[in-house]
Amino acid sequence: MRKTMFNKLKHLKDLRSQAKTMQNALAQETVTVEKGGITVVMNGNMEITSININEDLAKDSLEGMLTESINEAIKKTQRLMARKMQELGNIPGF
Repeated sequence: MRKTMFNKLKHLKDLRSQAKTMQNALAQETVTVEKGGITVVMNGNMEITSININEDLAKDSLEGMLTESINEAIKKTQRLMARKMQELGNIPGF
């Protein structure tokens, strides 16, 4: 009984360590989307690190273009995450 519990705790610790490794690796990656005068940069942890808006962009199109740019950045980041997980597929538990 004790050995089984110890093995489960060790496995949980290993999974946490692997998740932290993945999070650190993704934080180093960036995705950049440029669309209609808006540039969105997002890291692999899906955090927006910068948004640049061309000052000549018409205000009425700003909201839609910003939404599209952020959504595209999220999709690209999700693909990046999937690719990184495949690369780290040789880690037990992934």
